[in-house]
Amino acid sequence: TNPEKEDMEYVDSIINDVKWLGFDWDDRLFYASDYYRQLYDYAVELIRKGKAYVDSLSAEEIREHRGTLTKPGRESPYRDRPVEESLDLFERMRKGEFEEGTHVLRAKIDMSSGNINMRDPVMYRILHEPHYRTGDDWCIYPMYDYAHCISDSIEGITHSLCTLEFEDHRPLYDWFLDELGIYHPQQIEFSRLNLNYTVMSKRRLLELVQKGYVSGWDDPRMPTISGLRRRGYTPAAIRDFSSRIGVTKQESIIDMTFLEHSVRDDLNKKALRVMGVLNPLKVVITNYPEGQSEELDAVNNPEDESMGKRKVPFSGELYIERDDFMENPPKKFFRLSPGVEVR
Repeated sequence: TNPEKEDMEYVDSIINDVKWLGFDWDDRLFYASDYYRQLYDYAVELIRKGKAYVDSLSAEEIREHRGTLTKPGRESPYRDRPVEESLDLFERMRKGEFEEGTHVLRAKIDMSSGNINMRDPVMYRILHEPHYRTGDDWCIYPMYDYAHCISDSIEGITHSLCTLEFEDHRPLYDWFLDELGIYHPQQIEFSRLNLNYTVMSKRRLLELVQKGYVSGWDDPRMPTISGLRRRGYTPAAIRDFSSRIGVTKQESIIDMTFLEHSVRDDLNKKALRVMGVLNPLKVVITNYPEGQSEELDAVNNPEDESMGKRKVPFSGELYIERDDFMENPPKKFFRLSPGVEVR
């Protein structure tokens, strides 16, 4: 609902990631911008009912009037603006007659509420910014809290799932739907995913991308779906991880090893086994016939015989990992060293 922060790149990325995970909306892919006309009409209805008004305070003045957690808010001098005047101003806002910041549409609820979100929240603001889907059709845009609940209602959502920071927003979600008398979904909150030693904040991840610390949202170091995909994680592993940790209201930090376990568990079943020597050390078998070589069978996956076998060459000259040999090894070094048998 904010054209300044929306881009088709993000939409395409979400669609691609969700489909890669194995899910699809079929014909149920919707956009909040599809409902701009309905959202506007509902706002007009609230104005007519005396439940919304056009406020001409500046953004700074609105913040000052809102109060704090310990101090009640103060009513705007425009709060009792006549309904017809608010209707006229709102229509002119839509037509683009005013500059940004001159007027906003606010819900008329309770400026003394202990929940700051209920202190006459802003429903619409003026933004002379083209939208990536609607272009220049609109120059007023709904705020998230207003668009969220009504979009859910229009789409027939049964349960709207949000992270815990939206728990205090639920009374506002309910208020809009109750005042409009339309279908009422239920908002349910759950704790966001936190992984140890991992930055999960979208704002901070965006900063990494914008400042060039990473190559993009799909950088293998990023904890994004596209980043995990490039790292070699599989959809099945991510789905299994999500199922294992479940959904809860309790804030906690999940150990990264849980995700790694799901990845190993999945790859163990389907990945081909291959061997590589990164830091080679040449080993010569002196009692092996010179010039002779043979091929040995190696199982591609010990957990799945249907994946077959592959040929591995064997001769008098081999290469092992340099870390697998020590001339003077400590106790419990079970790799190659002089006079020691290994297998």
